[in-house]
Amino acid sequence: MAASKILVVDDQPINVQLLKRKLEREGMSVATAFSGREALDLVAADKPDLILLDVMMPDMDGIEVCQRLQADPETKVIPVIFITARTSKEGKIEGLGVGAVDYITKPIDLDETLARVQTQLRFVTMNRELVELQRRLGESRRAATIGAVTQGIAHNLNNLLGVVIGYVDLIKAYHEKPELVRKNAQHLEDAVNRIVAIIKQLTNLVVKNKPLLGRTPLAQLLEGSVRRYQAEHRIDQPVTIENAAGDLAIETNAEVFEDSVAKLLINAWESYHDAPDDQRRITLRTEVAPHGEEDHVLLVHVEDRGQGIDAEITDHAFEPFISSKHTVGVGMGLTVARHSVRNLGGEVTLAAREGGGAVATLRHPLERKTKH
Repeated sequence: MAASKILVVDDQPINVQLLKRKLEREGMSVATAFSGREALDLVAADKPDLILLDVMMPDMDGIEVCQRLQADPETKVIPVIFITARTSKEGKIEGLGVGAVDYITKPIDLDETLARVQTQLRFVTMNRELVELQRRLGESRRAATIGAVTQGIAHNLNNLLGVVIGYVDLIKAYHEKPELVRKNAQHLEDAVNRIVAIIKQLTNLVVKNKPLLGRTPLAQLLEGSVRRYQAEHRIDQPVTIENAAGDLAIETNAEVFEDSVAKLLINAWESYHDAPDDQRRITLRTEVAPHGEEDHVLLVHVEDRGQGIDAEITDHAFEPFISSKHTVGVGMGLTVARHSVRNLGGEVTLAAREGGGAVATLRHPLERKTKH
């Protein structure tokens, strides 16, 4: 294990030497600086694990050095222990207020200093282990998602290509019967459109650019979502719209918003499985709800009375290609919808509906905080 790197900063050489000798005896690697400016140069060249920093120095005191370290994201995480001759409460609070994690008063007690340094180094180690764990968890999640997507793509595309080949063979077999050719050609086109839809959804998943925003009336967005859902899936059955939010206009990307709601609508449609079209009732309902102490959010609920949420997939409903349906080529809609809405600063959730069925809720911000 590499030795911990400590930077000792003090304009008094005797203090520097005493601290250096004590820490090196404990197996630590110690660099020294005799001014604030020299300390900043050393930190820039080779970031230490911890800094022992004298407060009272000419030209640039320890307070200013600490403030500069705190202002840089690269050095903000380096713990600073102040060495100070001030014994007043106000002096200590000032040091802690600019970002120091601890302080040592002069005259320096070397054993106490060593104990405080070792305590902070343990915190540094714990923090690094936590960051590494988070990184590994993130990689594991990404790997699991990539694996699920890859497996889902292969399964769905293989099925769809089998369908395509099957209808091509039927067209060849019945080439002298125009009516059968037209019918099979339509099925063939549907399968190809499914393939195109999968590719489009994958493209949406990997695009990381923030969508352009514009102010659009909510009623227009809801109607556009229903039209898109009906046109893309050749569905004639109407959707009941209950727009309690009324004349509200929201700052959003109309394309992303409508596409996401359309995906929630088709998910609701598919929840009815083999039910006749006229029994597949879907309601698109809106409300404005409190969010925090002052803010509000728009909620768009897509309610169905289908077979509800399969208990086996409740916790995995938003994973790619997780689906309780048997339709070839579906199963990514919720994944893409959630990804797209998160890019708008919102969220998509799924819950059981009281009385049967399910409710998918799109949560969209109403006011966006501007950065100054």
